[in-house]
Amino acid sequence: MFEDQPMALRQRVADLASHAYQKGQPSEWFETLYCEANGDTTQIPWAKLSPHPYLLDWLTTHSIQGANQRALVIGCGLGDDAEILAEKGFQVTAFDIAPTAIAWCQQRFPQSTVEYAIADLFALPDHWLHAFDLVIEIRDIQALPLTVRAEAIQAVASTVASQGTLFIVTRVRETEEAPDGPPWPLSERELSQFQAQGLTERDRALYLVSDHPPVKQLRVIYK
Repeated sequence: MFEDQPMALRQRVADLASHAYQKGQPSEWFETLYCEANGDTTQIPWAKLSPHPYLLDWLTTHSIQGANQRALVIGCGLGDDAEILAEKGFQVTAFDIAPTAIAWCQQRFPQSTVEYAIADLFALPDHWLHAFDLVIEIRDIQALPLTVRAEAIQAVASTVASQGTLFIVTRVRETEEAPDGPPWPLSERELSQFQAQGLTERDRALYLVSDHPPVKQLRVIYK
């Protein structure tokens, strides 16, 4: 949890994100943070060195297997979600905007079958359009300011194949008022934009992950 991180690290993340936003490059700060970490995973707030528990639970509960299916991990960080999908048999592509993060993945998993790539969510390769049977988006959209939210949602949705599945984990907020961030939780109106992109919500689970202050996280499955 972001709230569990040392105050100095939380402030550094907020400062980097604010500076990048002011420059009109809201994703730029990720590379800076990875570089400054200098190989120390404790300096990356979201690096748990294991698959996200909501993803692992979903894969296990539904006995998900990926033979002859393609999966995409958006904002893959240090690669743990991508690797568990590869173990399930998926042909996995995982990307991050931060070259240092991708190099870190390749160092951690030198024998991996995952195709790790440097890519920008706002300028995805054309051959990724509607190309993936399973798309994983965990806490990436919430790390981007509201000014680019609709564009980010459209980009994520554009990668899902016909009859494909989109798996999302995000913080949520109960009002349409702009929240303080980062992260910037999503509202129900913002989530409804996935349906405007042709996806249908099939399942959701709400988690209260902190009491001080209360933090609500949502896991949503779209088809």
